[in-house]
Amino acid sequence: MVTNSAHCLILIPTLNEERYIAETLIQLIDGDPIASTCPVLVADGGSTDQTRQIVATLSQTHPNIRLIDNPGRTQAAAMNLLLSPEFDGYDIFIRCDAHAAYPPRFVSNLVDRLSDVDAASLVIPMDAIADDGCFQKGVAWIADTKLGAGGSAHRGGTRSGYVDHGHHAAFRAQIFRQLGGYDTTFIANEDAEYDRRLTQRGERIWLESSIRIGYYPRASAKRLWRQYLNYGQGRAQTCLKHGMCPKLRQLIPVVHVVLLALSLLVLPFSPLGLLWPGAYLLLLVMVSLSISVSKRSACGLAAGPALGIMHLSWGLGFLLRLARGRPVPPPESTKTVKQT
Repeated sequence: MVTNSAHCLILIPTLNEERYIAETLIQLIDGDPIASTCPVLVADGGSTDQTRQIVATLSQTHPNIRLIDNPGRTQAAAMNLLLSPEFDGYDIFIRCDAHAAYPPRFVSNLVDRLSDVDAASLVIPMDAIADDGCFQKGVAWIADTKLGAGGSAHRGGTRSGYVDHGHHAAFRAQIFRQLGGYDTTFIANEDAEYDRRLTQRGERIWLESSIRIGYYPRASAKRLWRQYLNYGQGRAQTCLKHGMCPKLRQLIPVVHVVLLALSLLVLPFSPLGLLWPGAYLLLLVMVSLSISVSKRSACGLAAGPALGIMHLSWGLGFLLRLARGRPVPPPESTKTVKQT
């Protein structure tokens, strides 16, 4: 068991998380022998709500909490703050999200498990939960199903083992530094892109299903749309950067968008244009009714619309980013050379 916290550092990217940040910090720190003593950095991307004030207040009673600025605003930029020489003395980086619920001894369990396995990173499953109305409940109930997440191992999965990607939790800091951290040109999917580079160099990733977090999905249709649009764009960017094909489960929303577009083209000339939209609408109705019955709640009726938003926005985001193609690298003369 690991008892020395001096080698471990926790970072939490935040942006307007006043609803969850206090509870998140307390859950992480209280009763955890490592998290209660190691540095906890809250990297704020410019919150305009009470997030910064809440963190500042908590730091008065928990001196290991430190509020820092994240000018880049994104999660990738926040994590890359750890590449600063200021943090060279740490061996393990822990990434936590403000928009989540954590079990007791979460950080200590991560550190202990990473010490036991031959892996450069430890990833964990997320279980969608809700506390903010019917729409969020509908999203939570559909998000981790095969229709929602396509069977992704870290979305509600129950098996531990080596994987090619998962929800980031613990990193061996030396390897994170060697890889240059995240690619900060990514607004989403930066974790999967990092995992691609990690496995390409022969390192391994361990998914530990016994260490789980609860994840609060978006509570409005607009925010869910924006989130999954970014997810789709991020996945396309990863595919373009590494010349890789998306997995079959990731192609399903893309095919859905293409079929909808074709249906719109056919519809003025033939009722066959209603075939795919009608079949898909029927699927969403069945999903809503099925979840309403299984959960014994009318809030399950939101699951179908939520699923439709997830599929459409993800597929559209993927195609829009794919259409832009690979970014043009800067001329050799303008590239920044890192001094050693």
